[in-house]
Amino acid sequence: MNRFFTCHPVQHSFQLFSVEHLVTLAIIVVIGACIFLCRKQLRRKMCVFGLLSFVLIASEVAYQAWEIGCHQWSAKTSLPLQLSDIVVLLAAVMLITKSRFLFYFVYFAGISSSVQAMITPDLGGYAYAQFRYVQFYVSHGGVVLACCVLIATCRYQPTFRSLWVSVLFVNLYGAFIYIMNRLIGANYLYMMKKPGHASLLDILGPHPWYLVWVEGIMILSFLVLYLPFWIHKKIKGDKSEINFVEEE
Repeated sequence: MNRFFTCHPVQHSFQLFSVEHLVTLAIIVVIGACIFLCRKQLRRKMCVFGLLSFVLIASEVAYQAWEIGCHQWSAKTSLPLQLSDIVVLLAAVMLITKSRFLFYFVYFAGISSSVQAMITPDLGGYAYAQFRYVQFYVSHGGVVLACCVLIATCRYQPTFRSLWVSVLFVNLYGAFIYIMNRLIGANYLYMMKKPGHASLLDILGPHPWYLVWVEGIMILSFLVLYLPFWIHKKIKGDKSEINFVEEE
């Protein structure tokens, strides 16, 4: 147990696209598929919303407690201000309130940021058998699964307008984080410099030009996330808002 909650990655460093990493990603994909396959049963078990919301909140609280217990907590690094972190809390609220507005934002900003975070995680070397690794994938994977639950059980669906509203809100949030970074000397959203680990930013040029590329990639990722719904609408020939998950 002490080894699981260790404050330092003393066992072995995290290896990108290792067997453990790929298996973790596969588990999340399989759970997401099961949500859609079992959607009729889940509609009769609304406790799933509360349970997943609790898991998301508990994961963030546990992380903050672990940081404090390890004497690693710092306002410069530990606040849940990364986009992939703030959407964890928003997803929890979304599940409880079933807010469509939050769904739109979490679907676009949450899935895109969480998927990127899970593919190239900033884990500081913590491996699969350690708390930080498990907490990271539970929280970020939980955001993706929260959206799957609302799509499968409540038939929520993003709209083209909500895509651009999400782009606007992400940029407004980025402006807020830039001010925060300047005030406390932090690097949330990696707006001040690139992260110290391998990431997509490494091939996007120097600061601040990589931020321009990030904006373009964000919009492209949002469009990709909207694409399945757009295709489904075209196939059905329905000009109204589509029902991605139909009644059986």
